[in-house]
Amino acid sequence: MHFITDRQTLEELNLSGKFRKGTVHHLFNQVKTRGGEQLLDVMFREPLTNAASINQRSSIFQYFQQVRQDFPFDAEQVNLMREYLDAGEAKQAALVLATTLTRRLLSILTRDGQYKKNIQGLQATIVNLHKCYSFISRLQAMPGPWTEKIESIARILNHKRMERLRAMDIYKALPATTIAFYNHLLKHVLKEEMEQVLLFIYEVDVNIAVSEVAHKRGFCYAKAFPEEDNIFSARALSHPCIEGGVGNNLLLHRNSNIIFLTGANMAGKSTLMKSVGIAMYLAHMGFPVAASHLEFSVREGIYSSINVADNIGLGYSHFYAEVVRVKQAAEAAASGKSLLLMFDELFKGTNVKDAYDGTLAVTEAFASYRKCIFIVSTHIIEVGEALRKQDNIQFVYMPTIMQGSKPKYTYRLQDGITEDRQGMMIIGNEGILQMLEGEVQG
Repeated sequence: MHFITDRQTLEELNLSGKFRKGTVHHLFNQVKTRGGEQLLDVMFREPLTNAASINQRSSIFQYFQQVRQDFPFDAEQVNLMREYLDAGEAKQAALVLATTLTRRLLSILTRDGQYKKNIQGLQATIVNLHKCYSFISRLQAMPGPWTEKIESIARILNHKRMERLRAMDIYKALPATTIAFYNHLLKHVLKEEMEQVLLFIYEVDVNIAVSEVAHKRGFCYAKAFPEEDNIFSARALSHPCIEGGVGNNLLLHRNSNIIFLTGANMAGKSTLMKSVGIAMYLAHMGFPVAASHLEFSVREGIYSSINVADNIGLGYSHFYAEVVRVKQAAEAAASGKSLLLMFDELFKGTNVKDAYDGTLAVTEAFASYRKCIFIVSTHIIEVGEALRKQDNIQFVYMPTIMQGSKPKYTYRLQDGITEDRQGMMIIGNEGILQMLEGEVQG
């Protein structure tokens, strides 16, 4: 089963973009190697959907955070090893020897660089195998959830021919016959084992990078439960890309699976919804999340509607784009899937009366889908009063505290429905009306 989401959700939650500052991917992209970077990309593209697999991966990250090991490999040497193993050789040992001798002769006669590059690749491989052996030895003294993987790599490295290879002096000139022997051994006889070693190095790279982010930022590791429990319980949940962000507590379950969120436009509703969506996505990856505690039931996907824009190419107005988005989410919920669905300021692209009617009708319809978790925000607070009869909706708001004529936002959730109506006061504080009156008089 694949985790369902779409480009709009990924962009609204700012998940993608490993080289773009401020994205969640960029936050965790602290890897050293190309292979580690590719592995991290796959993890971001393919969240897990099995509770046991999620908990297993997060336990490995926790293990690396506890043992606090530095990445022991040089990235350039790892790249050389990768290129060396990718440069295939013939399957027959005699042909490998003939090719090696030919390269050596060409390097003498024409200064061809292939022979030298081959030696450098073999030397880099020897260095990496030696470092891997030392690293494995340290990890074996610290048992944990990665023991099976560690032992499998140890068995490869303890192969008799591998022991001889690790003992070689890379600074000593190697005979062509020796080079040919190890070319055949590493690229053909032990090709699969070498791929396992390289993958191990890449996994170590990712595990150290991710666990180090968790350590520095004070993130926690979520615990996954089967989807039937339909729970999302968080303490001190915040946005991972906002250092020192305000944390909030949330609890959703089958009998209270909808949050109806109200508050002023700058009170923090959108940030809270993004924090929930990002935490849910990272949790399905087994990654650390910006919270002090998080438990969740596995979802089949996430849909958000936070920054819906019009689509001039398709002739969509802002309002129609919102309607299309709600329809997509409704179809997903009606299919019986267990999802997280988030809607920020439903139908803000139309008049207040239609927005009221639409928000009320859609939220009431969502209330019948107990397998999903919903967060619906609006500044039309009258909708909340009309929804009071629904027993599975919890009402919370982001408060605004007035300090004289200036609003202050706490960004901390409170129970209930807001009564804040400071829109005109903010307009007045900015002097817009006075400026316009002055222009008219002028």
